[in-house]
Amino acid sequence: MKITMEHGSGGLATGRLISEIFEKSFANPVLSEMEDSAVVPGSGRLALTTDSFVVDPLEYPGGNIGRLCVCGTVNDLLMRGASPRYLTCGFILQEGADTEQLIRITTSMAETASEAGVTIVAGDTKVVQGSGGLFINTAGVGFVPEGREISSTECAPGDAIIVSGTLGEHHAAILSSRMKIENSISSDNAPLTDIVGSLMDSGISVHTMRDVTRGGLATVLRELAAAGGVSMEIEQKDLPVDRQVESFCGLLGLDPLYMGNEGKMVAMVSAADSDRAVEIIRNSRYGENARIIGHVTERSEGGKLTMLTRIGGRRILEILQGEGLPRIC
Repeated sequence: MKITMEHGSGGLATGRLISEIFEKSFANPVLSEMEDSAVVPGSGRLALTTDSFVVDPLEYPGGNIGRLCVCGTVNDLLMRGASPRYLTCGFILQEGADTEQLIRITTSMAETASEAGVTIVAGDTKVVQGSGGLFINTAGVGFVPEGREISSTECAPGDAIIVSGTLGEHHAAILSSRMKIENSISSDNAPLTDIVGSLMDSGISVHTMRDVTRGGLATVLRELAAAGGVSMEIEQKDLPVDRQVESFCGLLGLDPLYMGNEGKMVAMVSAADSDRAVEIIRNSRYGENARIIGHVTERSEGGKLTMLTRIGGRRILEILQGEGLPRIC
């Protein structure tokens, strides 16, 4: 079966699409009420986020747009120290979309939501003219414990900069798929629930966290430096890069520092806790390659990011200029 404009009419075809695919994949008591909005328990400090996903191709080595949208939304909540709880999802389907592919995508979403400990409680579907593609918009809600303050403004001189794993896999997987380059590089798209939960439960003094997505590590750190009003220095020799990704970058002239991930994060933690933080992350799911890559050095108006190169020089790193690789998420 293919998606037609009738599936967006709000009539019988729409009802069947919802019941046979979306409700079947995401079945839970709240969603099954099929009301205009979901009423869920909760009080206190809320973290809210929203994102739209337009990745091309929709399915790629290691994942698909369904897994990606859950990971991206959950990780954004986690980076503020929130415990993610609820997601909504809006599907924009182009006429001609393949329902078998849609089933694979929604199944992957449901599996990833279960892994991340969140519930998809509401959604919407629209069908538009097009060539068989689809886009997903998500919103996420999480709860932040009183007294927990994690933000870019909290990082301080002396903090260690920790990255949770190797750089650039998602970017490389998407580009390989588009260019039909055969390799075994898979996307790292993953929910970081276990890593963040373990850090929070341990009492580690975490000041700042950010997931490494579009623009890559250099862009993320440069933005954090500007927002926090600090200077940071990282060391090139300490940057974790998978050998296949490194070879891929050498072939195409890419820089892993500016390549996106979808299952990695950076954290600024107090120097006294840094070694224990690395150990905790390495013992968490998806964090086995964590390492300290640098430090926050001083207060600095406007922020600054430098890298000590392998040959002893210093390279000033700025935010990615231009578009980079479009539609990786």
